[in-house]
Amino acid sequence: MSLTDGGKQARPGRQKLLDLRQQQARRERRQRLMLWGAAVSSVMLVVGVVATALILDQRNTPSLGAVQTFTPEAGHTEKPVTYEQSPPAGGEHAPVWLNCGMYDAPVVDENAVHSMEHGAVWITYSPDLPAAQVEKLRESVPDTYMVLSPYEGLPSPLVASAWGKQLHLSGADDARLTEFVREFRQGKQAPEPGAPCTGGVDGGPTS
Repeated sequence: MSLTDGGKQARPGRQKLLDLRQQQARRERRQRLMLWGAAVSSVMLVVGVVATALILDQRNTPSLGAVQTFTPEAGHTEKPVTYEQSPPAGGEHAPVWLNCGMYDAPVVDENAVHSMEHGAVWITYSPDLPAAQVEKLRESVPDTYMVLSPYEGLPSPLVASAWGKQLHLSGADDARLTEFVREFRQGKQAPEPGAPCTGGVDGGPTS
């Protein structure tokens, strides 16, 4: 009797232990699921924030869809060049480049084109552009690999040119100017990006 009674008493104890272990296992599974859920939610939140920021940045970035693209031939010549674009956006040019800088008088096309071959952006503005806009250009353009000069007979108040690239602009406040400079100054479209933009022809920069 004692063995039988002891066996009967032991079984409920073992069952209770199994039940406790199962409950513990269920709790641990729930905790893991909650942790995974929290981790996934955090990742999704970060992804959502980054995606939103990228979308907003793209919406706020001025479009360069109006940029014209050309395929100019390079090469040196001592003769005057008749360019297909005015101002030119590349082509044959003088053997010596124009020193990059800001000019208050027109510069020689052939020298400026050589600077663009080295990766410079050439900003030309109509001679009758208001002085306040000219000053804004002086303050906003980068210090290196930039040429700023007036140009007669422009098709728009302002024209930004790089080797093989050109964009007509409405003025110094046109937000596309900054984007053009960022995209094409020392850009891969230039045949010799990084070549000197000083030590060439001194065109007399005013600053």
